[in-house]
Amino acid sequence: MTAESFPSDSDPYNGGPYTSDRRHTDRDGGDRHGGDPHGGDPRADERHLGDRLTGDPYDSDPPRQTSLLDVLSVAALVLDTDGRIVFWTPQAEELFGYSATEALGKPAARLIIHPEHLHGVLKLFAEVLETGRSWAGAFPVRHKDGSTRLMEFRNMRLLDDLGDVYALGLAADHNLLQRVETDLALCERLINQSPIGLALLDPELRYLLVNPALERIDGIPAEDHVGRHLRETLPFPDVDTVESALRQVLTTGTPLLDQYHVGRPRSDPEQERAWSLSFYRLEDPGGRVLGAATSVVDVTERHRVAAEADRARRRLALIADASTRVGTTLEVEQTAAELAEITSRELADVVAVDVLDSALACRRVREPDNGPELFRALALKAAHPTVALSAADAPGEVAAYEGDRLVTLCVHTGRPVLVRHVDERDLPRIARDAEGAALLARAGVHSYLAVPLIAHGEVLGALDLKRTRNPVPFDEDDVVLAGELASRAAIAIDNARWFQSVRNTALTLQRSLLPDHPPHHTGLELASRYQPAQATSEVGGDWYDVLRLENDKTALVVGDVMGNGIDAAATMGRLRTATCAYADLDLHPGEVLQHLDKITCDLEHYIVTCLYAVFDPRTRQCCIANAGHMPPALARVGEPPRLLELPSGAPLGVGGIRFETATVDLVPGDVLVLYTDGLVETRQHPIDERLNALLGFLDEPERSLEETCDLLLYGLRHPDDHDDVALLVARAV
Repeated sequence: MTAESFPSDSDPYNGGPYTSDRRHTDRDGGDRHGGDPHGGDPRADERHLGDRLTGDPYDSDPPRQTSLLDVLSVAALVLDTDGRIVFWTPQAEELFGYSATEALGKPAARLIIHPEHLHGVLKLFAEVLETGRSWAGAFPVRHKDGSTRLMEFRNMRLLDDLGDVYALGLAADHNLLQRVETDLALCERLINQSPIGLALLDPELRYLLVNPALERIDGIPAEDHVGRHLRETLPFPDVDTVESALRQVLTTGTPLLDQYHVGRPRSDPEQERAWSLSFYRLEDPGGRVLGAATSVVDVTERHRVAAEADRARRRLALIADASTRVGTTLEVEQTAAELAEITSRELADVVAVDVLDSALACRRVREPDNGPELFRALALKAAHPTVALSAADAPGEVAAYEGDRLVTLCVHTGRPVLVRHVDERDLPRIARDAEGAALLARAGVHSYLAVPLIAHGEVLGALDLKRTRNPVPFDEDDVVLAGELASRAAIAIDNARWFQSVRNTALTLQRSLLPDHPPHHTGLELASRYQPAQATSEVGGDWYDVLRLENDKTALVVGDVMGNGIDAAATMGRLRTATCAYADLDLHPGEVLQHLDKITCDLEHYIVTCLYAVFDPRTRQCCIANAGHMPPALARVGEPPRLLELPSGAPLGVGGIRFETATVDLVPGDVLVLYTDGLVETRQHPIDERLNALLGFLDEPERSLEETCDLLLYGLRHPDDHDDVALLVARAV
């Protein structure tokens, strides 16, 4: 193609080969456009093939984009020496706006070159055709819609097998190409300089490319990655999980982000590190799966901070849980069991709570020395089955530990004893004997911690902790946590031991003041029960009595001092003594209660309810007076049980009240039930409902009285009820 083949600068659109309609002839002068559709030209097949290949792209479905060339939409056009278009690709139609029908056979300049640029273009193409040197660059072209667009061109000379010269032009949108080049440069820089490890993998999960950051993470050079399988390089123990996740991404196309994994890299096998992995599927523009990309971010510091924060959170939660679950009752054994239970969840695999026997007995503790100590085991708990339990003292056992034992050292010094890494020399100082040491070794005890139980400056015992399955040794944080738990539990144990001591004293006094099982009384069969409250402070207020009177009469008494503890028990003893004295005077029940009322008024802060009844076997009558007490129940054969309707009267201690006496007939077989309010009153149920329940247990008067007592106690009373119960049952015989 020569410059003369194109129209002149002055008239680019008229004259010359671009505007003429002359027929092109082959070298032999034959008419290429004669009767033969191919004009005798062997290249005509090429042209017609080109026409077919570059036909209207809308005649069929557009091809799927599968490469970068498709993304760039690179157009190709071929010009003959006359400057006419002989090949025109669908991409050229997209780029310039002209269809193949509109472009083929037309002068290129008429279609796409602006007049002001024509001279330079002519010169450029002439040089390409004459010298054979390719040219690359950008220049503006005219689109079919009249707009001017900057295109990136690659121009080169072509020769066919006949020696004819053609000009090939490859064109792409300049802005798009520049953007792609910028993106590629940016991607290359980001990949090579990123602190994030990046890798490209084929569909079989073999490495295609890794960046320097990934080299540093797994300690393997980039060239040693390529071609190797993923599982050959990953430093994670859960490589199967990683591989499965990647295959899921390849299948679904859904990315998986921020997958946490922990492992030890080959470059630093002594240190555990954490990484965040993300997986993406790679596809070409046509949707064909090329493989996967992975990003690896070292998040070791974040992992450590998060682990410490989680550990602190769990420790705070453990302390908060302990504050609500340890010391729920005033029972020493229960408190120790609660401490062992909650400590075995997070802190230790094996937990023992041992208290000095002298402290448990509330005896004054001597000054600590280097001698042996007598411990009482209160609780023993393991987080999982282990033979280490057999090496410890069972709850309730008392054992002497020599001064060289670590638990003894703990209570003597009042300070924690920590053995981070237990060896064979430590086990004899932990176990009670050689057999116990062998069992601890067999259980795998590798770390030990004992912290003292201190309350109000007094060492009560020790919290003994061992780790077997948990591989992490005890540290200073564990010492602080165990000390906090032990301190809270020690206060609860201290309260429990003192309250238990007071309760035992009050209960002993209470039982000493109550009568033994009543002997036989004329015309009556008797049974009785006394059951103290579970709480220490509730012991001491209720009593019953059976008194032999003149003429074979029998006095039945049930009372309740509205107070608790030793003082209430002592008050009850005084009233019981007074009742016995007035009963000997053969007074009516109402008169006896009046005398007791005067005595009670002299007792500060006490009000007493009392039921006093006298049964005369000769008349088969029972005279009853009530001082604010629960009504007695009567069960008679052939009739439904009922509550006796008596004048209620005021409690003793109010003063100035007259007490009326009612008379009830008791025929043989009748059962009279006297009781204190602890049998029927609860905080959850109405009193009428509970009294009806009481009558329901009396539906068989023929039942033995002992059985009736047990039935009433176990049927109506809950083990945790906070009140005493005195129960007296009499049957007329």
